[in-house]
Order: sequence, then structure tokens, then C-alpha cells
Amino acid sequence: MTRRLPKIDRSKVSTVPARRRPSKVKRTEEGSPHVVGASFQDFLDTLPGILGAADLRAVINAATRAKQRNKVILWGFGAHLIKVGLAPIVVDLMERGLIDGLLMNGAGCVHDLELAMMGRTSEDVGPALDDGSFGMAKETAEELNAAISAGDVAGLGMGAAVGRHILAGRFPHKDRSVLATAARLEIPVTVHAAIGTDIHHMHPSADGAALGATSYRDFEKLTSLVAALKGGVLFNIGSAVILPEVFLKALALARNLGYKVDGFTTVNLDFIRQYRPTVNVVERPTRGSGRGYSIVGHHEILVPLIAAGIIEQLEAPAKRRAR
Repeated sequence: MTRRLPKIDRSKVSTVPARRRPSKVKRTEEGSPHVVGASFQDFLDTLPGILGAADLRAVINAATRAKQRNKVILWGFGAHLIKVGLAPIVVDLMERGLIDGLLMNGAGCVHDLELAMMGRTSEDVGPALDDGSFGMAKETAEELNAAISAGDVAGLGMGAAVGRHILAGRFPHKDRSVLATAARLEIPVTVHAAIGTDIHHMHPSADGAALGATSYRDFEKLTSLVAALKGGVLFNIGSAVILPEVFLKALALARNLGYKVDGFTTVNLDFIRQYRPTVNVVERPTRGSGRGYSIVGHHEILVPLIAAGIIEQLEAPAKRRAR
């Protein structure tokens, strides 16, 4: 049977006035061309007020407001941030008083130590895995495992243990070490290890009890930091599983203990949008109050942009007044 289809008569279309129709994009939100010799803040001001550019500005503004109001700013990151050369950016932010606490995964300790120790890191995994040499760097494992075991005896968390070890050691490049700088400035740094994920876990010098104890102390320290996060900002840079899960549990524990942790901003930066960072960092923690942002892009571009934007907003006006 042939189905009779309705006749489409476009002469009967109902229209609405364009000027009354709601519009998502306005001329006032368009970007503007770069002017040679303009400042970095001028460059930021030329960006469109739309989508990712609007979110970038909002993130910079949130961190600036948090600092001005003496609220907590936490930076969490996976090891990739250090591997792509951003440790000096984080160190500079710490030196300027723009970071109140750091949270990282265990691999971050490996790359931070190796760069401090010999100025290079990140082995070629494929060929090394083929011949059985992957992860078998002697000095890396011995230094990290010794630091963690000594820290356990001293009742420290893993972040403090490794940071103090690098700071006190004869490492020629420790001035660019995130962990050593945190130790020197007495900024809390927490390391959240998953047993078996990091190369030094394979070595005979590894002590599973020390790894567990120091990392658990850091979970408790992170919970203390999160308990004070009201009105602050938390960044998650490139951690797809470990930090989003640990942060969510720290937040749950802090709220369970009666701390009113709300009205804060969360920021996830990564190459793609992934499930756990999206729900455990951007969405669930900020339900009801606060705001979460997800910005997609390369760490080595986004992190310097955000850091520079915060510094410009906080410090450039004072410099202009001083002239």
C-alpha cells in the first residue's frame, strides 16, 4: 500500500521577527585583531566572549578572585604536566603565592626527581619494554624508595617525604623541582599512589607498607585542604582517573565531617573530555553551588596561558600604579 504523505506548503510558514528572537551570539562578544606591541592582558581582551575563550577568561577570573579573597587554590596534575616542561610555571606560581596546595599522582614524583637529578626524563617505553629494561633505572628507584621509607619512619606523607629529600639532596636542577619548591615554601603537596603503577614499585628497594602509609597520610592531608576549599578553586590537569576519584572521596569525607564545602570552582584541562574528570571534578562537586569548567587543549599551551592571565590580573595593575 502506498502511504499518502502530507503536503508541505511553505507559503503557510509562520515566521517570527529576527530582532525579537533570542540569539546566543552577539556582536559585542566577537574577538578583535591583535595590535602589535600589545600587552598580554590586551591579548586576552581580544578573545571572543564565546565558548572556550569565555571559559578561559572565567577560569582566570575565578582564580584571581579566590586569591584576592584569600581563598584556597589547589592545583592537581598528572605526570604529563611535568613531562611537557611546565614545572617552572608551577614553581613560579608557588613563588608568587598563587598556589595553596598541590595534589599529584605517583608518576609525577618520578619525572620531577629525574629532572632535578639529571635534567632529563621520560624513557622510550616501547623498545625498553621489549628488552625488559623499562622502568629499571637504578638511581631513580633507589632515591624515591629511600625518601618514601624515611618519610614513613618520620610520619610524613609521600609528597613531603620526596620534596624534602630533593630539597636536601645534591641535585643540580632542584630549583625547578615542584616537590622541592613546595617543601621549601612549606606548601602542602599530596601524592596519591596506586600500587604497581609507578616504575620504582618494581624494585627491591620498594616498601609496600611505606608506599601505602605515606600515600594514605596524603589522602588525609588532601581532605584537610578540600575542607577549606569553600569559595576557592581546584584545577585538575591531565589526571583521568586517580585524582578525580581521590578528590571526590576527600570532598565526601570533608562534608561528612560537617565542613561546608561549597561555592568553589573546579577546572579540568585535558586533551579530550573524559568520564571521571567530567563527573567527579566538573559536575558532581559543584552541584547546587559553584561552577565547573572543562577546557580541551594541550597542557603546554593552556597552563602558561592561565598562569600568565592570573599573574597579569593580580600584578599588572599594581605595577601600572607604581609608575
